[in-house]
Amino acid sequence: MNKRIFAAFSIKAFSLSLFSLLIPACFQQPTYLAPLLMGKDVVVDISRIPSEVPEFFAYHYHGKKINFFVVKANNAFLSFIDACASCYAEKRGYRFDGGYVICRACNMKYPVSEIEKGFGSCYPIRLPGHVQKGKYYIPRSLLEAQVDKF
Repeated sequence: MNKRIFAAFSIKAFSLSLFSLLIPACFQQPTYLAPLLMGKDVVVDISRIPSEVPEFFAYHYHGKKINFFVVKANNAFLSFIDACASCYAEKRGYRFDGGYVICRACNMKYPVSEIEKGFGSCYPIRLPGHVQKGKYYIPRSLLEAQVDKF
């Protein structure tokens, strides 16, 4: 009888431990790779970014992490802060699933091809950058200006 009680307790304890590890992960942003730094810019090799699939990065500045993504949409490369304009304070960002960009805070989703339009007040915050010799350049100063918001 004691073995059954112990087994039942062990299973419940394991389930609780697993649950407590998984739940916080659902509410946090994933960890992304750091971009290449060149002079006053962050640089992304765009040759490996497929069309309409965002590539996420994390820029570290003054102990804070500023997530952003670069995407090829409508034959142009664009970059955005990984935060919704209306849900910005929650700092959850976006996820990509089956051709759609989905806000982690309000769950609004739309095709990558319409990423610049957004819907209502849910849209990613545009981050200006430019293409030069197969690389996408974003001024570090634009990312660093976001540090107080994160």
